[in-house]
Amino acid sequence: MRGRTVRVGTRESDQMTKRGIIEELLARRQGVSHRDSETIVNAMFEAMAGVLARGERIEIRGFGSFGVKERGARQGRNPRTGGVVEVAAKRIPFFRAGKDLRVEVNGAADTARKHSA
Repeated sequence: MRGRTVRVGTRESDQMTKRGIIEELLARRQGVSHRDSETIVNAMFEAMAGVLARGERIEIRGFGSFGVKERGARQGRNPRTGGVVEVAAKRIPFFRAGKDLRVEVNGAADTARKHSA
């Protein structure tokens, strides 16, 4: 994603951050204070993390879904020594983009290619 710009409010950046989301909320909702918008964004992320920690799925229509994949225990290798290392089972959060988001991203890429040609 490096090199691409994302418009966040009135500034350009090569990445979207939590601070950028808070600033975007402030720009779109004039009556919301900075403290309130920060509380809203933090509450949203905390709620999402809690759902994923319970192993449940989050679906946001038009955007995508978040889920948890189970990775079984396995044997790995220590890259420095080459020795066998036991890797414990773990749960990994993942994101799957929805159709509307894929179309939006691919449309933006097509537009960028047309402008650079």
